[in-house]
Order: sequence, then C-alpha cells, then structure tokens
Amino acid sequence: MGTVVMYGSVSVDGFIADESDQPGPLFEWLSGGDVPLDDSGALTVSQTSYDYTRPYWDRIGVTIVGRHVFDLTDGWDGKPPGGVDHVVVVTHRPAPEGWDPAAPFHFVGDVETAMARARELAGDRVVEVAAGDVGGQVLAAGLVDEVRMDVVPVVFGSGKRYFGSVHAQHLLADPDAVVRGNRVLHLRYRVRR
Repeated sequence: MGTVVMYGSVSVDGFIADESDQPGPLFEWLSGGDVPLDDSGALTVSQTSYDYTRPYWDRIGVTIVGRHVFDLTDGWDGKPPGGVDHVVVVTHRPAPEGWDPAAPFHFVGDVETAMARARELAGDRVVEVAAGDVGGQVLAAGLVDEVRMDVVPVVFGSGKRYFGSVHAQHLLADPDAVVRGNRVLHLRYRVRR
C-alpha cells in the first residue's frame, strides 16, 4: 500500500486561499524558474524545486479533493492535474450534469470511502490528499502518513486553512526535508502515530 500524503501550497500563516477562495501568490513559485516541471511548459520552477517536486509528482497515483476544489477548477476538464491517473472527489452531490462517465474521476460521499477507493486505484503509488477541509478530515481520521507543504512567503491574515477545520492536536515528526526554492520553502513531515 502506498503512502498517504496531505499536500498543498500554503502561506506562512497557514492559508491555502484567501477569503475569496483566491490563491493569490501561492502558485507563483510554479512559474518563477527556468526548468519545466511538466510537459505543458506552463510550469517552470528552479532546479532545486524541480529536483524535490518532480520525483514526488511521479509517484502520485490518485489525488483526493473535495467538491469545492473540483468545482473551482471545473473538474480540470475531465483530465486529472499533473499527470495523476485518477481523482477521487468527496461530495454529497452527483457528478455534474453532462460529465463524461469515462473520465478517471470517482465521486464518493465521505473520506473513509474516498480513502478506500483511492488506495485500491493507487496500488503501491502515493495517495495525495489536497490540503483544506477534506485533507483535515483525512488527517483527523488518522489516515495521513506524511504532510508536505510548499510554504510561500506571504501572509494572508485570514482565508481557507491548510488543515481545514481540524481542532485537535496532531503531532508531526521533525521535518525530514527542508528545501529552499525560488519564492518557496518545501517542507516534509511524517505524521506521528
């Protein structure tokens, strides 16, 4: 079974979007370098960020997101982002009207079902959980093995929290990766059990 990783870009004060659901400068590091991060050529990062991020992205088999992220991105037009094989969407609503049933997206009603489906689809590859409310629910359920953050030097003051609505303490191990890129600090923590 693969590792379950909670992942996202985050402000220094712990937000993944502002009050208007806008990421502001959180993704600027993805266009602040000269090394293409994917085949599209739209994402260019520093060599340091590439060396840290690309091997991780190559190991992702499934990404779990909430319906809110799915709707904000228009379901990535039916193509999972970053070359991921499948996306599991946690939602109490059905797929959008006219949605292509052959698209590799799976709509489920809760995080436990999402995790079971994602693990089945991912095999021994990484199950990535998007930071935010769904990521916080997966963490609270004790299902996250690792937390990865791309910390961007900006303070939002308020907005959508990286860990969603988690209100209990969860201990992380000391960081096992601290990598400085252009306009980003990549951090990786194991979750203590």
